[in-house]
Amino acid sequence: MIRVMRLEFVDVSKVYGNGTLGVAGVSMRLEPGLVGLLGPNGAGKSSLMRIAATVTRPTSGRVLLDGADVIARPEPLRRNLGYLPQDFGVYPHLTAREFLSYLAAVKGLPATTARIRIGDLLELLDLAGAGKRPLGKYSGGMLRRVGIAQALLADPRVLIVDEPTAGLDPEQRVVFRNMLADLAADRIVLLSTHIVSDVESVAADIAIMAGGRLLVRGNPDELLWHARGRVWEVMVPPGELAVLRDRHPVSKMIRTGAGVRVRLLASCPPLPGAVQVPPDLEDAYLTIVRSSSPRETAGARR
Repeated sequence: MIRVMRLEFVDVSKVYGNGTLGVAGVSMRLEPGLVGLLGPNGAGKSSLMRIAATVTRPTSGRVLLDGADVIARPEPLRRNLGYLPQDFGVYPHLTAREFLSYLAAVKGLPATTARIRIGDLLELLDLAGAGKRPLGKYSGGMLRRVGIAQALLADPRVLIVDEPTAGLDPEQRVVFRNMLADLAADRIVLLSTHIVSDVESVAADIAIMAGGRLLVRGNPDELLWHARGRVWEVMVPPGELAVLRDRHPVSKMIRTGAGVRVRLLASCPPLPGAVQVPPDLEDAYLTIVRSSSPRETAGARR
């Protein structure tokens, strides 16, 4: 029987040496399942992921694995961890199979087990045909898939992946998202991204960060509530688009022969003829992130 794990952040903060705030008082409990961590670039997602992966120590707060202090004793988590950082690097003169074999040895996998596992992962990630090619000749998307393979090598109980679909084509992104959803059936999966579509189809548990803080966590329906009654569609001439975008957050635009169909956020009809529409997850994400910004907060106080 597989043991159920629990990973917990308790009031975790990270301030870098130059005074930059990476994470500000984040508390969050992770249990088996997939948590999608959404946020704009610079939100603090990667800082939190590095802390979770024991790469970086927090300035304050605690990280617990089944109640035990990970900061004081990181080895139990590291033995059960698969981690794909945003800036994953490789040895360019090695082939994918050689590189993965080296990492498998570092992780302590028996040679026979590693050989079978590597073959399965290369096949799964459509890299088997390039197995003898040096990594230095791989495309960015292929290198990303090698990074995914190394994170899955030891069949980890905790999987932390930071912007994993960068460089993947649409079909590969779907394959990888579905793979993560399957893995999350009996293990902790934390997926960090700034792309809403990467989580909306696979995550029933979504956390949104901005400015180093955890703003909201909930299921998609709970997040949609934040944008209810605030989403409008309106057709405008191309020449009026810049003014409209300056006044309101725009989530989508479609250019047509009759003008530009704009989907935007506003508390009341932004223009005559605007039609209120049901929110989607991208609308909710934009609403939550915008409401946390100093500019939006100041506007609300007025």
